Amino acid sequence: MRKIVGAFAMSHVLGSPYGLEEQAERVFVGMKELGRQLRELHPTLLVMITSDHLNNFRLDQPMPFAIGTADTYTPYGDMGLPTEPIRGDASFSTGFAMFANDRGFKLAKPPRLRPDHGVMIPLGIVDPKRELPIVPLYVNTVYTPAPTPQESWRLGELLRAYVAEHCKAEERVVLLAGGGLSHWLGVPQEGQVNEAWDRWFMEMLATGQGAGLSKLTNEQILADAGNGGLEVNSWIAVAGAIPGVTGECLFYEAIPAWASGMAGMAFRVN
Repeated sequence: MRKIVGAFAMSHVLGSPYGLEEQAERVFVGMKELGRQLRELHPTLLVMITSDHLNNFRLDQPMPFAIGTADTYTPYGDMGLPTEPIRGDASFSTGFAMFANDRGFKLAKPPRLRPDHGVMIPLGIVDPKRELPIVPLYVNTVYTPAPTPQESWRLGELLRAYVAEHCKAEERVVLLAGGGLSHWLGVPQEGQVNEAWDRWFMEMLATGQGAGLSKLTNEQILADAGNGGLEVNSWIAVAGAIPGVTGECLFYEAIPAWASGMAGMAFRVN
């Protein structure tokens, strides 16, 4: 049976290191180590589960779950990021969208998708030479109601089943979740980080208890981790694709100046 050969998760924002050089350096070193471990698996495809920041989606046309279905993407270029084209995999994307929709899971296929920093910052870390084709898979947490942990877990389950049933034996699929951890944006609490909650969340994943996280509600996440913390649903989707798999925290720093708990995890997929 074909299977996912690797899974990772990391925060998808970076800020200025000025005034917090030691913390920033630990984050950069941790991100680079995550990228090294990912590339060491020799993936043939990178599925990036992340959120958009209203650069491709509109509030009056909700797409809580969506997938890019092109063979080439031109990045959006927000935050001054490069806009050189990157490779996609239309065959995998369209096949998975049909597979999910046939099982009652609505997965939108937006045209003319231009990945923003939710894709491009993690990609720049883990694949700086742009050697891998990617599949951008969106858990869009800016909508109300946002995708739930239970729905996100289900997305991961479907992804695992699709890889097992439809990928070729020689394909090596790696997953990378982007976003999180706790942070509040555009609200009075902006700049707060809940380190205790972040560490609890990662410990649950590290000990293979992702199914327990799928039972959280968005209201609980909003209260404990903020509106930006809803991005952890991408991490829960990855956990759904590798149920029971344990992992390790590669780095964690609470950085209020970046308005985020900054973290990266690697999972022991055999």
